[in-house]
Amino acid sequence: MIVALNNKSNLSKEEFITYQEKLGKLETNSKMIVCPTFLNINLWQPNKIFLGAQNVSTENEGAFTGEVSAIDLKASGVEYCIIGHSERREYQKESLEGIHKKLMKLLENEITPILCIGETKEEREEKKVEQVLKEELKTAIDTLTEEEKAKIIVAYEPIWSIGTGIIPTMEEIEEVFRFIKQILPNSSILYGGSANEKNIDLLKTVSLIDGYLLGGLSLKPEELQIFLKKLDGRE
Repeated sequence: MIVALNNKSNLSKEEFITYQEKLGKLETNSKMIVCPTFLNINLWQPNKIFLGAQNVSTENEGAFTGEVSAIDLKASGVEYCIIGHSERREYQKESLEGIHKKLMKLLENEITPILCIGETKEEREEKKVEQVLKEELKTAIDTLTEEEKAKIIVAYEPIWSIGTGIIPTMEEIEEVFRFIKQILPNSSILYGGSANEKNIDLLKTVSLIDGYLLGGLSLKPEELQIFLKKLDGRE
């Protein structure tokens, strides 16, 4: 299993130092990836947990104020990077083409992309889930070889579920995962969207889930440990 932790825009320098000490004490059989803010990336002390980032520039260098390139991330020890998160699609108006360019830059620099996809409540109610996910996936992986496609991790996050505590039914999740597997049969697929220590036993019944992308729970090491124990079948 893969468990990716998206800190989002949280944890000051001092808080992050304490946080990573707690993370280092967590027990799990899963591969752990932590994605801090850009300012906290260079505070990370290498250990059993892999280092990720929350975003990347569409360019390797140049006059792009405020952007962080894949080259710089690689030099800082980053091995994974989230792209296409619903918050960036909405608030930063990220385009499908821009997400594709970011994915390409990550692969060029040997960083594994964690590609986020997901539908809104309205799109689900209008039965457009597969249409939306197909467009997001197909545009992102356009021009990639089969070998490159296999390197991508997909994170399915139903947008209407993020931060609400409400999750789709297990049948709905399995249906989506089967659909994604048809497009990317060799990619790992994570579930995100209000996964926590209270619903992990239910989510574990979906055999196609390869791991989880956690937001709010990523900031709570004590509750995260409960989640991990249940995920590993140790509780």
